[in-house]
Amino acid sequence: MFWTLIKILLFVAIVLGLAYGAGMLMDSNQTVGLQILDMEFVLGPIQALIALGVFIFALWLALKLIGLAVAVLRFMNGDETAVRRFFMRNREKRGLDALLSAMIAQAEGDGKLAIVKAEKADKLLNRPLMTKLLVAQAAEMKGNRTLAEESYKALLSDNRSRFVAVQGLMRGRLEAGDKDKARALAAKALEMQPAHEITQNTLLQLQTEAEDWSGARKTLLTKKSSGHLPRDVWRRRDALLALQDADKLAATGELNRAREASIEANRLSPDLIPAAVAAAQALVAQGKGSYATKVIKKAWKSQPHPELAAAFAAIEPDETPTQRRARFEKILRMHPDADETKLLRAELLIAAEDFPDARRALGDMCDRNPTVRALTIMAAIERGEGADDAVVRGWLARALTAKRGPQWVCANCQHVHASWLAICDNCGAFDTLEWREAPDSSGPSATQTELLPLIVGSLPKPADDRADADADVLEGDLDETGTNGKNSA
Repeated sequence: MFWTLIKILLFVAIVLGLAYGAGMLMDSNQTVGLQILDMEFVLGPIQALIALGVFIFALWLALKLIGLAVAVLRFMNGDETAVRRFFMRNREKRGLDALLSAMIAQAEGDGKLAIVKAEKADKLLNRPLMTKLLVAQAAEMKGNRTLAEESYKALLSDNRSRFVAVQGLMRGRLEAGDKDKARALAAKALEMQPAHEITQNTLLQLQTEAEDWSGARKTLLTKKSSGHLPRDVWRRRDALLALQDADKLAATGELNRAREASIEANRLSPDLIPAAVAAAQALVAQGKGSYATKVIKKAWKSQPHPELAAAFAAIEPDETPTQRRARFEKILRMHPDADETKLLRAELLIAAEDFPDARRALGDMCDRNPTVRALTIMAAIERGEGADDAVVRGWLARALTAKRGPQWVCANCQHVHASWLAICDNCGAFDTLEWREAPDSSGPSATQTELLPLIVGSLPKPADDRADADADVLEGDLDETGTNGKNSA
């Protein structure tokens, strides 16, 4: 409103100024003499101004006629567009100026001005592909989702802009929260340009969020084929997706396909612990215990892990503690100095009622790396050797405040998970869980159900946080199993 008033006042001032100037000229009584050949003209002030205007217009018209004549000569010489260019030159110039202004406004972040200039350029230029694209991008930047969608849809008819249009529509669906439609658009865009990395990453993320594991595996293969993913990384991530697909198939009752998917996951990445555990379980279910043993041994050679030990024990569930100890020696010799090996050896010795050797197998772990598991094993050793209850309770009390040891930790957000997941349930990152010490040892422990797995089984979760009450619970569990420790897990 204020700007409109300013423009009206400015217009009135200009009119008044021109009227005042014309009046001054008429009152001056000055004349202008003009001689052409033998003719002489005397012009008054107003007549002189009119004559000057006519002369300028005639000069401009003469230049245009000369340009038209040149365009006609070019047309006669074979330039078919010369005449059309002559008539469209000014319109095209204004359109290009508007287009440039729109691009500058968009680069500056002024989406509103960019839309206005782009629409003006669209009217002046016969370039709908260029102007519609600019309007769509400016509307998208401004947040005008309706205009952006209309502009992108107008670009679908041209093969040159169809991929960009589908991508723009996909982003609009993502902003609207319609991930199913966005996933379908991303898949369509990837069909158009399979090597486009941004589209690959977007589609892969949408597929994993939707738990479309088979589709995600195809996208991952496309990503590897286009050179955006190293082969070793592809094999590991493909194994993760196959493992997730196996869980989904098992949940729907397709056990045979789930087992095959687990075995394939282990084939793709033999050192992936969850895949090795799942493959071993699948092979045992198929009656192939010897193959399951090979799977566990290969994974253990890469990294000792309590879940591998539990899967290895499940291959022969009915063996005696002595038989189990002899069978486990095949994997214990692979990493004799690893903490996991020492803990597992101590558990096996406790199961065989060899408490002195169990103490020696544990070594100085309770001083060097006192974890919940190590201190609980030491409490079991003390109980097995007939130590006083106060000694056992002392070890259990230390275990309640000790660090939990290695756990599944997300490398992206440092969130601790009680069990392995392909996608972090805290930040949604894919393939970021690592088996290592957590920055903060509080929270759920991945090894709570692994404490003494070959001796006393799973300990019940404490009812509260009081150290004495928790010590009573742990001590009670040890009492129930007895000092012989004959649980074979």
